[in-house]
Amino acid sequence: MKQAILITAYKDFDHLEEIIKFFDENFELYIHIDKKSNVPAIQLSRFQSYMQVKLISQKYKVNWGGINHLKSILYLSEQALKNSQNNYFHLISGQDYPIKKVSYFNSFFENKKEEHMEFFSIPNSGLNGNGGLERIEYFNFYDILNAKISYQNRLIKSIINLQKKLNFKRSISLKMLQIYGGSTWWSLSRDCLSYVVEFTKLNAFVLRRFNHTLCSEEFYFQTVIMNSVFSKKVVGNNLRYIDWHARNGSEPAFLDDSDYEKLIKSDAFFARKIGDTHSISLMNKIKSFLEI
Repeated sequence: MKQAILITAYKDFDHLEEIIKFFDENFELYIHIDKKSNVPAIQLSRFQSYMQVKLISQKYKVNWGGINHLKSILYLSEQALKNSQNNYFHLISGQDYPIKKVSYFNSFFENKKEEHMEFFSIPNSGLNGNGGLERIEYFNFYDILNAKISYQNRLIKSIINLQKKLNFKRSISLKMLQIYGGSTWWSLSRDCLSYVVEFTKLNAFVLRRFNHTLCSEEFYFQTVIMNSVFSKKVVGNNLRYIDWHARNGSEPAFLDDSDYEKLIKSDAFFARKIGDTHSISLMNKIKSFLEI
C-alpha cells in the first residue's frame, strides 16, 4: 500500500523540499505550484530528483480565493489516482509539515476506510456573510483580479458591495446539492476520492456553479462527499493542527515554539502554517522529535 501526498504551493520552496525529504518510498508526492511563481530551474530539477516526487505541475495560475486552487486540487487528485497502489490521499499546502512519524502514517492509514474532513452545512452561524452564503450568492472575481494587490482587492470588494446595493444575488439551481463547507485540507480513502473525481466528470454543472465563489475549495469536496454514501464514513476531524487566530502576522497563525507541546500531543498528522521565520525553531524541534 502507498499513500499519496497532494501539495499546492506558491512560495517557501526550501520548506517544500523539507516536506519532500520527510517521506520515503511508501509515499508518492504530487505537487502543483502556482503558475505565477518563478521557481528557479535548478530548484525544480532538485525536486524532480527525489524518487517519491511523481508530478510537479504549474498548470494553473492560482489567485487567492479563486476557483483555480480547486481545479489544481482536482487535477492532482486525478493524477494520483492513476496509480492503483495509492490507497490513501492527503491534501496539504506547501506551508504544512508532518508531525507524526512515517511508521505511524503507515500503521494508522493501512486499510483505513474513514474519511478525515472537516464539514458543516451552509448557511452556518459561525461564518460571516449570511452564514457563508455571500461567498456563493455574489460574483467574487478573485480569478480575474488579484486580491494580493491592494487596488484590485478594493475593486473586488466594490463589485460585491454594488451587488448588495442592487439587491442582486446569483441563483442556486434546484439541481444543486445541499451545500457544505469546511477546511480545504483533508485525508481521504481511494474510494472516496475516486468518487469525487468521477462525480466531477459526470456533473460538470456543479463545478461550474462554484465559479466566482470565494474559496470554492472550502465548499466543493464537502458538498460532493456529504451528499454521497461516503457521508456516513466522514470523521469531522481533518487531522490538522491549525491555530485560526491572527498571530505572527498571519491568520491562520504562523506557528512558533509556543505551539510545540500542543501539536505533538495532538492527534493531528500535519501542522500549518509553517515556513515563516517565526517557525524556524519550531521546525527544528519537530524534526528532532520525529527522529527519536
